[in-house]
Amino acid sequence: MNKSPRTNSSEVKKKALELGFQKVGIAAIDGENTTHETQKLQTWIGLGYHADMEWMTNPKRQDIRKVMPEVRTIISVALNYYTDHQRPGTREYAKISRYAWGRDYHKVMHKKLKAMTTWLQGLDEGIQARYYADTGPVQDKVWAQKAGLGWIAKNGNVITQEYGSWVFLGEVLTNLELESDRPHTEHCGTCTRCIDACPTGAITQPFVVDANRCIAYHTIENRNETLPQTITSHLQGWVAGCDICQEVCPWNQRFAKQTDVAEFEPYPGNLAPKLVELAQISDQEWDRQFSASALRRIKPDMLRRNARANLDAFSQAKE
Repeated sequence: MNKSPRTNSSEVKKKALELGFQKVGIAAIDGENTTHETQKLQTWIGLGYHADMEWMTNPKRQDIRKVMPEVRTIISVALNYYTDHQRPGTREYAKISRYAWGRDYHKVMHKKLKAMTTWLQGLDEGIQARYYADTGPVQDKVWAQKAGLGWIAKNGNVITQEYGSWVFLGEVLTNLELESDRPHTEHCGTCTRCIDACPTGAITQPFVVDANRCIAYHTIENRNETLPQTITSHLQGWVAGCDICQEVCPWNQRFAKQTDVAEFEPYPGNLAPKLVELAQISDQEWDRQFSASALRRIKPDMLRRNARANLDAFSQAKE
């Protein structure tokens, strides 16, 4: 570790870009620099806005040093997943969130992050590093903003100026001390399009999302046999996630760019499956159609439930 922090930071960023990440930033660990975010998380949990996502209450999420005691720096990275494909506009088709159209992002991100971590550890035998991509008790959005990648928007997503919010986030925790970047400033301004567009009112106020009202939460995480009526009447075809708040965002409408990651191109059947087919999909067909997909988190009975809820809602709307 005899190189200067500045040189190390430059090399780290160069390596991340070589591995295919579109954005990389660095945040130094400071005992005071997450106090506000920790308080916000505690308040959010206290209100019950995490619904049944008990992993959000993990104490490690509130102090990164409980995840890795030796951590001095977080290297935050972003990978653009946007493709310019469009969904059919008729009710017979189910809607799947863009993030799940192609290969499971965990697999894509982990491969790149593992290479990054291995490279870092190879610089010096004293360097420690570990990586995460939505797989550990790490506030990835908070660290992405602190590392200068983008800002946490009113809908809770991180928006980058170059790609909008169509990005996956990951981070490498390391004991290597590096020169940090400036935190990103917030650029939502007075815009309230995401708040106004949410059919269930899940964005209770700017920058606060109640999972209990969120279509994405209920279609992906809710394990109950049936969905709440307050949700089913507003599904609008969504069976896996929801992109409404992202699709109306001016940053996404202006700056979304086609990804250069071929693995994020839609798998056959993911772009425009029919609701009636998903409503009766067999476990075997689910396993075949959604192999290597992030959609595997939505089990067959959940997918059938989501599709049937949409069909029922459309049927009732006609009456």
